[in-house]
Amino acid sequence: MIAVIQRVTEASVTIEGRRKGQIQQGFLVLLGITHTDTGEDTDWLAKKIVGMRIFSDQEGKMNLDLKAANGNILLISQFTLHASTKKGNRPSFIEAARPDVAVPLYEQMIQRLTEELGQPIQTGEFGADMKVALLNDGPVTIVIDSKNRV
Repeated sequence: MIAVIQRVTEASVTIEGRRKGQIQQGFLVLLGITHTDTGEDTDWLAKKIVGMRIFSDQEGKMNLDLKAANGNILLISQFTLHASTKKGNRPSFIEAARPDVAVPLYEQMIQRLTEELGQPIQTGEFGADMKVALLNDGPVTIVIDSKNRV
């Protein structure tokens, strides 16, 4: 499971002209799920995301986590994070999980992030054609792969 975390001052997702979710300060999280991911990956990654200390404290050091910064999360599923570009110029998405595997894990991630953060998060819609807007803060972008824990 791969998460691209972008620290934002605001972010939103629109589907077919309708605003589905939006946040002010917090994280835009792009989530890629592969066919070997499990609930263990979801649990570990949710805890890691919410615990990321990448907001500035009073001294300007990245020392505050999402809760301390009173931030929120906008979670967007993005199968293209598992693109393979080894051969040719057309990416292969064979490592991306099929919906029967990915949807339950995406829904579990929503639940786990909500539990870890202590408040509901905002989301896109799995499999939808989404328009995501964000205002990067920093910019600060962190990539976490649940398969690289050690």
